[in-house]
Amino acid sequence: MKVLFASAECVPFFKTGGLGDVAGALPKELAQRGVELSVVLPFFTKIPIAFQEQCEEYCDFYVDVGWRHQYCGIKRLVLKGVTYYFIDNQYYFDRDNLYGYEDDSERFAFFSLAIIEMLEKIDWLPDVIHVNDFHSAMVPFLLKEKYQQVNAYRSIKTILTIHNIEFQGAYDKNVLPDFFDIGLERFDDGSIRLGDSINYLKAGIVYADRVNTVSPTYANEIQTPEFGFGLDEILRLEQEKLSGILNGIDVELYDPQTDEQIPMNFSVHDLSGKMQDKQVLQEKMNLPIRQDIPLIGVVSRLTVQKGFRLLLDELTNILENEVQIVLLGTGDPEIEESFRQFSNRYPDQFRANILFDVSLAQLIYAGADLFLMPSAAEPCGLSQMIAMRYGAVPIVHGVGGLKDTVLPFDPETKAGTGFVFSAFTSDALLSTISRAITMYQSERVIWTDVMNQGMTKDFSWEKSAKIYLELYKRALD
Repeated sequence: MKVLFASAECVPFFKTGGLGDVAGALPKELAQRGVELSVVLPFFTKIPIAFQEQCEEYCDFYVDVGWRHQYCGIKRLVLKGVTYYFIDNQYYFDRDNLYGYEDDSERFAFFSLAIIEMLEKIDWLPDVIHVNDFHSAMVPFLLKEKYQQVNAYRSIKTILTIHNIEFQGAYDKNVLPDFFDIGLERFDDGSIRLGDSINYLKAGIVYADRVNTVSPTYANEIQTPEFGFGLDEILRLEQEKLSGILNGIDVELYDPQTDEQIPMNFSVHDLSGKMQDKQVLQEKMNLPIRQDIPLIGVVSRLTVQKGFRLLLDELTNILENEVQIVLLGTGDPEIEESFRQFSNRYPDQFRANILFDVSLAQLIYAGADLFLMPSAAEPCGLSQMIAMRYGAVPIVHGVGGLKDTVLPFDPETKAGTGFVFSAFTSDALLSTISRAITMYQSERVIWTDVMNQGMTKDFSWEKSAKIYLELYKRALD
């Protein structure tokens, strides 16, 4: 089976979130299962020089983006059994950030067109093209509406994975003739329209042969008005081809026994290193060195969607407990500033690090006793799985992938891997955090059992890769 995996970000080259982690890990796992898999990415000039130097200049040609005759270079790199093709055009991809520009509609129109145009240039025809999020979601539409006369393309099946339905690629209808050289028929009949805009993600949902998202619960949630962001109706209509496949994490990268970024390695059988990592974290944050009080870690984008308004509402009450909190992230400027103020007001309990720092993130995972994710919505989430692997017991809102990965602690059976609150209210958040603090301070044997259950849970890509393989097979049937 030949699969082309199309993504706008990918570890270890460049990433902004979970899509990059998935694009980095899933293709490697599938390649180990005998899939002849290639990944296609934009050649963002942010890519580290070491990888740029390894790239082979493979071929070049021109892509018509409407009336624009745009250069398209193809660079190739083989890494750990996976072939990566990079689509090079400095006008579109020589930017400080991956997304967030006024011409994103044109940038990703070029990317989608170039993905299809390159197939005959590299002389490699996939059985399946697996597109991800709105950046490449127009590919299934283009194959059926613009390239339907190309015989070689007719047998290609398409899979769309929705990593976050909030980001849809909604643009003026004139991008159809202006960028794709296609008439407005599919806009006028509603196929790819949402409101008054063309919607790249909706086009993918309608035209892809299979659609999935990154957790079973999220697949159900996005069919409701609360979580569907306007696409719930079309997802209910297309539910026969919709499924949820839980993300995994790279268990070789995120392994407390071998992680070179943490001061002391440790395992479920010997947690002494974790106690030392906690002390290092407290020292680095200028917090009192205390093993007897729980340290809560937070590594996240600081946005309303991630639940941080809820946390701010109760932070004063939370800090009335004997507890320490270390937060790392960037996001909404108002939320950032609020956390800075708490950091100044409670210097012995709360530390806000408003930055992006991979090494500090790893230290927080390793040194924290608890890990907080109060998200209003969470398609899958990777942080809670990483935290559990490093012995940080999660406190999460029971939505999306958080619900699918964190087993609520049951006081009767003593089973569970974390603490889950169902109602998205400040009272529910506060009471759940208080329960966790109480257990840490007064029931240490049970606490260690909960840690152990989280650390030994299998979050590898092995199981999910098997399900993706079945999804490809069903698309080809």
